[in-house]
Amino acid sequence: MDKNEQKSLHHVVIVGGGAGGLELATKLGDSLGRQGKALITLIDKSKTHVWKPLLHEIAAGSMNPEKHELVYLAQAHWHHFNFRLGSMDSLDRAKREISIAPNYDEDGVEVIPRRTFSYDTLIIAVGSTTNDFGVKGAREHSIALDTQDQAEKFHRRLHNALLRAQTQTAPVQAGQLEVVIVGAGATGVELSAELHNTTRELAAYGLDKIDPDRDVKISLIEASERVLPALPQKLSNSVDLELRKLRVHLYTGERVTEVTNKGVQTHSGLFIPSALVVWAAGIKAPDFLYGIDGLETNRINQLIVNRKLQTTLDENIFAFGDCAACPWPGHGDETVPPRAQAAHQQASMLVRTVKYRVAGIKNLPEFTYRDYGSLVNLGRYTTVGNLMGALSGGSLFIEGMIARTMYQSLYTLHLIALHGFWSTTLQTLARLISRRTEAQVKLH
Repeated sequence: MDKNEQKSLHHVVIVGGGAGGLELATKLGDSLGRQGKALITLIDKSKTHVWKPLLHEIAAGSMNPEKHELVYLAQAHWHHFNFRLGSMDSLDRAKREISIAPNYDEDGVEVIPRRTFSYDTLIIAVGSTTNDFGVKGAREHSIALDTQDQAEKFHRRLHNALLRAQTQTAPVQAGQLEVVIVGAGATGVELSAELHNTTRELAAYGLDKIDPDRDVKISLIEASERVLPALPQKLSNSVDLELRKLRVHLYTGERVTEVTNKGVQTHSGLFIPSALVVWAAGIKAPDFLYGIDGLETNRINQLIVNRKLQTTLDENIFAFGDCAACPWPGHGDETVPPRAQAAHQQASMLVRTVKYRVAGIKNLPEFTYRDYGSLVNLGRYTTVGNLMGALSGGSLFIEGMIARTMYQSLYTLHLIALHGFWSTTLQTLARLISRRTEAQVKLH
């Protein structure tokens, strides 16, 4: 296809290669792109993709990201869409054009200059970032788990802290090997359980001077009165019990007021010494979205969309996933919750939406969110969850092997959406075989 033919095609630009954005680009590429009916471009600030719910495993060291990351350029080549590296920072709705910031290498040298991309349909799927609520020192002295780079950075710090404690002559100091996690949502509780396992695995690999039960401490701070405050009470109670069995220190009803290089201070006067702080409390959409070119946004920067996932002031711009505030009929003023299952459902609907727009069909589908429940994985120890719409018509509490199998199937479904059934099956078998000859925790 020559450049003139490409210019005449409907150009769909997707900004954000998270689970939803990448699934959407792949499905549109396999249909409209392969058939030459539309030009599909995916833009993301990273070169590789890792499923975000796995980031806590990368941070803890129980997963090697190199075995699970997907290279965008390769996926684009295989599935008939274009990938462009960069970070969107502005929008010109009158020109139907977005601007991508320059890209720099680790030495500060400009690699890719500022560029602009025109669109016929713009779909924004940039996800969310951690919300530190302006807490003093949170940005400087804690690490969020929004990206693969951040997860790997935390793991390096953890590993270095253990090596330092192993080789020093002085006793382990207070806070030296204490990890404080701020926020007891799914990320916080899953990370705390994963860390309990991996720190003991790491100590078993020659770190004989470290006694994990004595030296390694994991603390979880939550401003609400219980862990997993957004999920059902029974699920919260079950997770609370399991974490206490693992000797995770739980501090509920405690609001963090300051983070320093020495530790964490709360509103009640509690101070927890720690050199390793993870901030996992609250989310917001990226700051550049707030009021971008006049579009409606809410207090956490989410683009306000209607049930067609169109922004309220521009029918050519769509948004979905964590960065969009979509109505949730039957739930008052609540919007669709920022969950992976919501982004997956929205991506599936937008495949139809884009096909309708390319075909000139004006009557676009509307999104209806189906809540299938929540699952929380505590690593090797247990998995718990609640399934919505069970045979009883309500919710069904599950735990143990059944819950773990269902949790693992969510990732498998994501891989199938990207690679197909047979490719995913072969990749899974290869990982299982290779894992038998590898360390069960990342040692560097």
